[in-house]
Amino acid sequence: MLPTSPHMTMAGLVSHMRWVEHCWFEVLLTGGPAEGPQFEDGPESADMMVEGIPLARLLDEYERQCEVSNRITASYALETVGKHPGYKADQTSLRWILHHMIEETARHAGHADIIRELLDGSKGYF
Repeated sequence: MLPTSPHMTMAGLVSHMRWVEHCWFEVLLTGGPAEGPQFEDGPESADMMVEGIPLARLLDEYERQCEVSNRITASYALETVGKHPGYKADQTSLRWILHHMIEETARHAGHADIIRELLDGSKGYF
């Protein structure tokens, strides 16, 4: 997604992270139903299309999704592999998913910082 895209917003990033958590932990690891914008026939970045949805609601949904992910993580061994019948989930361990989620969250935290800098003009640490 380009930085000038109307979907590159804080709200869009938060929504994306919520659905990424759902996908990796509830769908791919536990084999739950493949639900959410990324599984629908819409555009590839549908999970970032949140026009009209308040940021507070998206933050609450993300927090609740992280709580679900934490409960799932606590109930499986790190060597557990995914149970979803597709997406090569049976080759992906919880350990790998956790590592990937650290990368994913860090990447999008950087995107959020860029958006913040574009909005307020101030720089980070230096």
